[in-house]
Amino acid sequence: MKEPAEFLPIEFVFMPSWWHHNYGLDFGPAFYLDRETRITNEQTMNRALWERFPGMGLGHASLGRQPIIGSKHVAGGFVMPALMGCQIRFAPDASPWPEPANLTDDQVRGLQVPDIPNTWPMNELLADMAALERESGAVAGDFDLDGVLNLALHLRGQQFFSDLAESPDLAARLLDVCARAMVQVAQCVRPRTGSVAIATNRMITHVDASLFLHSNCSVQMVSPTTYAEFLLQPELYLARHLQPYGIHHCGEHMERYGAVYAQVPAVFFDVGWGSDLAVCREQLPQAFLSLRLSPARLKRQTPAEAAADAEHLLSTCPHLERAGLCCINVDDGTPDDNLWAVYEVVERYRRYGA
Repeated sequence: MKEPAEFLPIEFVFMPSWWHHNYGLDFGPAFYLDRETRITNEQTMNRALWERFPGMGLGHASLGRQPIIGSKHVAGGFVMPALMGCQIRFAPDASPWPEPANLTDDQVRGLQVPDIPNTWPMNELLADMAALERESGAVAGDFDLDGVLNLALHLRGQQFFSDLAESPDLAARLLDVCARAMVQVAQCVRPRTGSVAIATNRMITHVDASLFLHSNCSVQMVSPTTYAEFLLQPELYLARHLQPYGIHHCGEHMERYGAVYAQVPAVFFDVGWGSDLAVCREQLPQAFLSLRLSPARLKRQTPAEAAADAEHLLSTCPHLERAGLCCINVDDGTPDDNLWAVYEVVERYRRYGA
């Protein structure tokens, strides 16, 4: 694992609602799929963060045109569900929302990895990548590729939880197809852009921008035993094919899964608010831990309370030389003063390490 260039990096990532309310950005299909809209919006977002939070390291002052295939400032997360057949709902002030496909048993049995270069939306995105390469000689950015359990739930719906107990072979098949599809998409993107998960959490740029970050948002909905039985093998498959590798665990109590996570060759872990950081560090002694504040708490707190949450995370996590602090999905209405209060705590730790 590469050592972070800066001790205790910090990142804030904002919800579409925040961007829509404060800067008028529209998160309809054009935000993700129209080349010129995407490039213009990325310029706007970079400049807005640079000016609004000076010195914090967010955004860039440059107004130069960037050959962006996917924003580095919001996750999106619709590409894999759409590719696998889910209908996607877009809204001007919200992230894309996949509608569950509710596949039948027979549809799961017949499911195959799609013809990625010729299936929407990858056909459009790959064409855009080629156009950007012709125009600029390069292409940058990426898009959140979600996670195998998240994707299985989009495709099968709530029935998937019953499958785990009643039709384990069906559940395992669905997870396998999801994992293989994710690998193929990542292998289409990363060799050309140099990254495949900055959209999932910009914190990886402080460790290794090429790192694949697998989204385990839904893992806390299953037990660690169920994870070990059904999800560890797809996780290992992804890690084998997509090194360097990281796991995004935004839920509480990551320590309950830490012993199983330790079997995965991962160098980076997003650690959700409400986890026991001392235990997580003991389980994953060499990994970089991205310590996540709760965006729901941050929105309703006073600056002093926000600072206390940051202090709690930093004071309970050993070996901060392999850690960073982030808040992902900062919502509209979150006071800027709360972000500055968190940043000031990080700055104190940087100065004194205490």
